[in-house]
Amino acid sequence: MQQTYGSAITGIAAYRPTNLVSNVELAKRTSVDPEWIESRTGIKTRYHATPEEDMVTMSADAGQKAIAMANVDPAEIDLTIVATATRRQRMPGIGPQVATRIGLPASGAYDLNAVCAGFTYSVSMASNAVRVGDARNVLVVGVERTSDWINPEDPDTFVIFGDGAGAVVVSRATEDAIGPTVWGSDGGRHKVLGLTEMPDGREFVTMDGPLVYKWSTATMPGVAERACAAAGISLSEVDWFVPHQANRRIIDTLTRTLGFPKDRVMFDVVDTGNTSAASVPLALSRLYETGRTSPGDRVLLLGFGAGLTYAGQIIRMP
Repeated sequence: MQQTYGSAITGIAAYRPTNLVSNVELAKRTSVDPEWIESRTGIKTRYHATPEEDMVTMSADAGQKAIAMANVDPAEIDLTIVATATRRQRMPGIGPQVATRIGLPASGAYDLNAVCAGFTYSVSMASNAVRVGDARNVLVVGVERTSDWINPEDPDTFVIFGDGAGAVVVSRATEDAIGPTVWGSDGGRHKVLGLTEMPDGREFVTMDGPLVYKWSTATMPGVAERACAAAGISLSEVDWFVPHQANRRIIDTLTRTLGFPKDRVMFDVVDTGNTSAASVPLALSRLYETGRTSPGDRVLLLGFGAGLTYAGQIIRMP
């Protein structure tokens, strides 16, 4: 019988681009004013990557720092998973390039596209690989350059999205510190959020904001409860809530519906914007950086968005 192991997150890190963009700056490029942006989305700033900050560069920076925190020999990273949906070159994927840039000589590598739920899907894949013995350590990166796909003439998307990369290392452990994943999809609503080709051939992100809000706030509370049940705990036993950083209104509504303490919820979206697959690891890294967590704290991760797709799990902080 094949031996199984526990799995745990042992390293967390982030890369935020150098160009911090305020609402005042964005207002000069679109038809809305700064006050409208903040009142509608709760976002004050977001990062837009420079040409030099490509997706491999951002991923490698976050990945190197996560590996350093995990204190893992790069030669023992057996798999690299990169969650992304915004790379212009569709083939090949960037996973192998990220692994090579960091210097991971024994790592398999692939990309995963579940858009805003990509990181939570990838954590599940990494945990499963570790638990069945296929990998000793897995590097998981969520990275996006959404600024390449937003249209200044569409303020509903132009003011929301940002860029960045977040990474974790998932390692073998004596106990399970990553709970079972609860996931699902609704492909019948694929047109609610995604890339749309314009008459001139360019592609931009388009979104039916009211439907996204209605779907996410109606569906995700139940997913959160199911993720807790799968981990064998109640929501009251969760120490921190790190949802996809879609916008402030959605996070506020989810928090209120779940009855979760607001001071235990990450609102990285205020400073970083919606970074799709990078949003959960960026928020998780920000939580760790605050110094407010303790090893073993239970965190509810919840990714959801285009597809429509969603996934959630309980993890323990390193």
